Amino acid sequence: MVRKLKYHEQKLLRRLDLVNWEASGGNLAEVRALRRYRLGRREDYVQYKALARSVRTLARRLRDLGPASAAFRARCAAALLGKLHGLGLVNSRQSLAVCESLSASAFCRRRLPCLLVKLRMAQNLRHAVTFVEQGHVRVGPEVVTDPALLVPRAVEDFITWVDASRLRQKVLDYNQERDDFDLAA
Repeated sequence: MVRKLKYHEQKLLRRLDLVNWEASGGNLAEVRALRRYRLGRREDYVQYKALARSVRTLARRLRDLGPASAAFRARCAAALLGKLHGLGLVNSRQSLAVCESLSASAFCRRRLPCLLVKLRMAQNLRHAVTFVEQGHVRVGPEVVTDPALLVPRAVEDFITWVDASRLRQKVLDYNQERDDFDLAA
C-alpha cells in the first residue's frame, strides 16, 4: 500500500523505475563491483571501465594490422604489454590476448586497499580502506589518504605503515621487535 506520488515527486523520479530497477539501470554488475572492491565513488569504476575498453580496442587494432607492418606491430605490442605489466594489470608479456580480456576489475585489484589485503596488512577491504583514509599507510616516503591510488608493481614493495602509526606500534609489540628508541620518540 503505497500512496500516489505527488507531481514534483513524479517529476524527480521520472527516469527511475523503483519496481524494476534492474531493468531500468542495467548496472547490476557495476553495483556488485562497487560493493566487492569497496569503491567509494562510482566515477572511479566508470573511469576504470573506460580505460579497460580503450586498452581492448588498442589491442584489437594492433592485432588487425596487416603483415606489411609486422615490425611496427611487434614494437607497439611489446610497449603496450610492458606498460600493462609494469602497472600490474596483466601477469605476462606473452601476447595481446591477455590485453583483449582486460577488465575494470583488474584496475580495482591494483588499488591500495586491495594490495593491503593481499600483503596481509589488513584483514579485509573494509579495514584496509579505513586504514588508508585515516593515514596509517604510506607508499614510499609519502603518506597516502586516498584509497583510489593505483599502485604499480615497482612501488608495491614500498607499502608500509607510517612511523607514528599506532598500528605499526602494535605490530612491532606483537612481534617483539619494538625498539626502546621508538618509545622515547
